[in-house]
Amino acid sequence: MFEVLITQTVVIMIYMTLWFFIAQVLSRNDIADILWGTGFIVTAITALIISGSNTPRGFLVTSLVVIWGVRLAFHIYIRNRGKPEDRRYRQWKEEWGRHAVIRAFFQVFLFQGLLMIIISLPVTYIITFGQNPIGVLDILGILLWGAGFTFEAVGDCQLMKYKREPASKGKIMTKGLWTYTRHPNYFGEVILWWGMFIIALSVPQGWTTFPGPLTITFLILKVSGIPLLEEKYKDNPEFQSYKRRTSAFFPLPPRKEA
Repeated sequence: MFEVLITQTVVIMIYMTLWFFIAQVLSRNDIADILWGTGFIVTAITALIISGSNTPRGFLVTSLVVIWGVRLAFHIYIRNRGKPEDRRYRQWKEEWGRHAVIRAFFQVFLFQGLLMIIISLPVTYIITFGQNPIGVLDILGILLWGAGFTFEAVGDCQLMKYKREPASKGKIMTKGLWTYTRHPNYFGEVILWWGMFIIALSVPQGWTTFPGPLTITFLILKVSGIPLLEEKYKDNPEFQSYKRRTSAFFPLPPRKEA
């Protein structure tokens, strides 16, 4: 496992460094958002190669990571195509001033690569040690992963379709899955990684990989997910009304406003 983690780290840091230089040429650090999905594919395939694993469970979780990573990367590429660099990255460039390039390298690209290694712990562990027969926990984990993937993919699709409608310009998405949670895509991403953790529980000592799903949960709930996105709408009356009646994360029936 240690050899696999070290190799993963080296590979992902090289991968993110190469894309950092491409980002500087393009003057778009938001390319890092696209790399989020594909980076996990790199870590999974690296683990598969280094561990020499050829187990059904290893190929299964690698396939799930590829499906999720390709869809997410393609979605973000389509979303950003033809648009200026994401406002978050532009704001950071302004705040960082003359240190913008070096801080982007460490705080955006390399740090994101490190997060990939941590969040991928269940997948890496499953690939490395998952030789035992597939059982009930595997099935439960796959079902949870499927539910999370569906929430993320459908939520993204509904939002993209809504934004393409001329009448929706400047308005808040409150339809479909967005009726029940303000962030169905974030909810889905967290749930699918907990699904991976459930699969890891079917492998001896798999519980030790809990830092993976815990990290993505913390990031989305407290750091770069919900708080950062909702800060953008703090002065928007329509969003504040939507916020009062709609669950932030877990899907729940909308509340009635007083």
